[in-house]
Amino acid sequence: MRHGWLRELLGWLGAAAIAVIVTGQVASTDRVDLLLRDGDSLVVPMFVRSILEGQGWDWAMSTVLFLPESAMFALLRLALPLGIDALLLVNAIINVIALYGAVRLVAGRRAPGRAPVTWSLAAIAAFGVIAVSETGAARESAEIASLLLTTTYYSATVIAVIASIGIARRVCDRSGPRRGMLVALGIVAAVTTLSNPLYLVWATVPLGAILGFAALRANDRARMLALLWWIAGGTAVGLLGRIPFTAWIENSGLGYAKPQLWPESAAYYGELVFDRLSTPLGWVGAVVVTGLVVLAVHRTVRASTRGERLVAASAWVLPLLVVIGAIALGTNAARYLEPVVFAPLLALVADPKSLSRLSPAVARATAAIVAVLLLVGAGLSVPRVVSAATAPDADLACVVDWIDDSDQSGAGQFWTVRLPKLHLEDPSQLVQVDHQLNGYSWLVNRRDFDTTAVSFLIVDDQTLSWELSLGAMQVDVIECGRYAIYDLDPEEVPLGFPHS
Repeated sequence: MRHGWLRELLGWLGAAAIAVIVTGQVASTDRVDLLLRDGDSLVVPMFVRSILEGQGWDWAMSTVLFLPESAMFALLRLALPLGIDALLLVNAIINVIALYGAVRLVAGRRAPGRAPVTWSLAAIAAFGVIAVSETGAARESAEIASLLLTTTYYSATVIAVIASIGIARRVCDRSGPRRGMLVALGIVAAVTTLSNPLYLVWATVPLGAILGFAALRANDRARMLALLWWIAGGTAVGLLGRIPFTAWIENSGLGYAKPQLWPESAAYYGELVFDRLSTPLGWVGAVVVTGLVVLAVHRTVRASTRGERLVAASAWVLPLLVVIGAIALGTNAARYLEPVVFAPLLALVADPKSLSRLSPAVARATAAIVAVLLLVGAGLSVPRVVSAATAPDADLACVVDWIDDSDQSGAGQFWTVRLPKLHLEDPSQLVQVDHQLNGYSWLVNRRDFDTTAVSFLIVDDQTLSWELSLGAMQVDVIECGRYAIYDLDPEEVPLGFPHS
């Protein structure tokens, strides 16, 4: 205990090394497109740039408001003189470190015979193994651990869910006053639900089921019901807090629920799992997750304290209920199943006992070897992160330079237009439209639709066939690698009414 602060510091440094290694590996595969160039992945940097540069607050968001993610990216942009790609990769590293912090909270307090720092690092290492086994560029796949590295795909919600379990565990283990921790749980639930109501499905419902079941035991009833009321109350406050943001929210989320399509949903997720298991790396990730789930069930049965039982049960109940719920609601988005890969990590910290069979000398030698491996791995990964952050994109530069020099307004479809739009000197020069040239009001600044006509179109292989009648209009094509610019100058084509 005398050197507890040093253990904690080394734990954070170890987590940072793992974060650099994971980010460097993922960024060196095709998955880098999802981190740096995907249309969805760019909403947070686009939103933050709009706010910091005074381009207006009239944004069209999805169900998710990305409030914690935007706050973090804004701090990074204000603090670091880096380009967009570098900031996104730094943010990815911070997300993994934050995951360690949440897992460390779950692991509980230090005490004789316990090694919460060691087992928290083991959990992050397990996450790293799963994440680096994901190498594809597809956003819709069962490769969902690496989504934590993005600023868009619910990283803050994942961390908040795990932190909620950690707070609940601390309440269960504590014998003294618990008011402060209960309030903290309510605040986490409220803020996270305000930003992303998916917290209701990932945390409030499954944790509510676990706490409600635990409350059947008379000696646990008061404590478990208090946790239940605070997490439910915080969630309710968060949902009510979304009312002032109604003008920003283009989809309340209710439209995603289509229970009548549950067979199609089951088939869809089954196909994603089948595709994942068609590669050796997919099997690596699946074996790790399956092993953790089995361990979680075992520790639930053998738990000796209420805190251990709560954490162990969460590690397998959350994935189970989330999968059942996703299918029952007829959803078809892999990102909704993220608890399947994150919750099982908690099996490693449910009962973080010291490895008593190791002699002190062997334990110190093992720790030293692990530290050297992490240090070397992080050192070798830094150049990979830097390379991904500074990799030239001649095609993007060609488009951006042409538009910056043109002093014209143009348009493009969602998956095509967002990357060039983010990198323009004036993002409003590119308007996001559908294939019929109607404004597409989705994850974008609505002030862009003040532009009523455009004089060029930008296309790539993600662009749907246009349904336009250009008549005898002269069109000059500027080739920019994977992009093409259809220059209609000096003619202009009117834009249709915006829709979401």
